[in-house]
Amino acid sequence: MNHLLKAVKWNMVKTVKNPTVEDLLIAARDSGFDGITLSAPGEYSVQEVWKARDKVDLPVHNINVADHWGTRLSDPAPAVRQRALRNTLDAIQFASDVGASSILQVIGKATNRETENAAQVGERSAEQLKKAIPLAAKVGVRIACENVKNGFATSIQEWADYLDQFDSPFVGAFFDIGNHDRYDGGAPAWIRGLGYQRIIKVDVKDHHHATERNCALFEGEVKWADVRKALSEINYQGWCTAEVPGGDLEQLKGVAERMNKALGIA
Repeated sequence: MNHLLKAVKWNMVKTVKNPTVEDLLIAARDSGFDGITLSAPGEYSVQEVWKARDKVDLPVHNINVADHWGTRLSDPAPAVRQRALRNTLDAIQFASDVGASSILQVIGKATNRETENAAQVGERSAEQLKKAIPLAAKVGVRIACENVKNGFATSIQEWADYLDQFDSPFVGAFFDIGNHDRYDGGAPAWIRGLGYQRIIKVDVKDHHHATERNCALFEGEVKWADVRKALSEINYQGWCTAEVPGGDLEQLKGVAERMNKALGIA
């Protein structure tokens, strides 16, 4: 298996009430993860992240854009789309300031056939993201887009076409195994179809097809052997971030162990 790194998301860590960044890094390190994802803007300050990093040798590899569901790049209102772009730009700058190499950006959601449909999600989000590419390129932070059961890009070709329009190494996919296993061909087909040139990073969860709900690893129908094979075929190397129920230290250790098994990490 290619070289893969495991990360945990900040909101999975429940080792203490209201954890500090230092608490988050300690929990991630002690439960067997190689890094962590945080959220910005507004969640943490650059100073507190670096203060924690000075004490705990664990990287922040990615920043999730805060409120990208509520304040959407695809919103019908131009003023809201502008605020969403501001959140994206602030997340890019924050990522650069704390040493993260990417941001996770949900591009929007089809909420209304007339005012926020699939075509409008694609058009509006692309218009805004193109404005973010110059900053991303300047600071070296990649925009990893996610289509999360949002009524847009439910086929491999549609998602590939959306990403390819940017013609930039700074825009690609944050591929979610569980989210895409619900579609025809399952996650392995999507991994092969998108390829290493489009997949920047990977989110790791399982999916229960009967209930159409994401779930903890090995509690759904994702064919992990096929996922491992597909990742190997495209030569994917890099970060894989857990996005499953978290908990205390022992529960987080269990997540890390399941990730090792699912992804074939020694």
